[in-house]
Amino acid sequence: MSIDQKIRCLVLDDEPLAAQLLSEYIKQTPGLELAGIFTKPLDALQWIENNSADILFLDVQMPQITGVQVMKILNGKLQVILVTAFPEYAIEGFEYNALDYLVKPAAFERFLVAIQKFHGIHNKVKTNTTAKTEEESHLFVKAEYKILRIPFDDILYLQGLRDYVAIITKEKKILTLQSLRSFEESLPSERFMRIHRSYIISLNQVNYVERNRVYIQSTPLPISDTYKPTFNQRINK
Repeated sequence: MSIDQKIRCLVLDDEPLAAQLLSEYIKQTPGLELAGIFTKPLDALQWIENNSADILFLDVQMPQITGVQVMKILNGKLQVILVTAFPEYAIEGFEYNALDYLVKPAAFERFLVAIQKFHGIHNKVKTNTTAKTEEESHLFVKAEYKILRIPFDDILYLQGLRDYVAIITKEKKILTLQSLRSFEESLPSERFMRIHRSYIISLNQVNYVERNRVYIQSTPLPISDTYKPTFNQRINK
């Protein structure tokens, strides 16, 4: 995926209102492109056969063909995020490598978490060049009633605060309604590491380590016993 290329998204849901909600989320999110909306599985499959897309938002329960049957037919041709009113119906989809699932009606914040997982997968793909793609250089978060683009190079560390995460950058602190676990799964592991149940740090921003604390610039952060062996292994490479 090139620097200027957007992530092409499809929506397949036999409920028009649910399909419309997801399409609006896609249109609101920088870096995403709505490639098509379908209410009939056969129409979507025919389109995919002749066109390209990156993500399919797929309803699990449909009368003609179920979402899981659609996944079997696609056989990994694109990433699938399942959409369902009943989470238990999404379990089978993970046997066919579904990326994530959203429970109807999906909240926009949860939608962004699923998109961040897509970015995380591509961040971890090893390439033979040192050039970074646009998708590997930043993350998007919803904060301050808008969607912010935050370059990885600007991030010092992230702190979990109950229902929120504080992203501490070189210039300011940004609060977003997401979990620290979602960031741990989506941020590139070669650049970021969890050191405590409440902290993820940028390894590039480590100033020094003293005893059980790591200093990011002049800020000391605790290293818990759970994460200390892995942390020591990383910094001693």
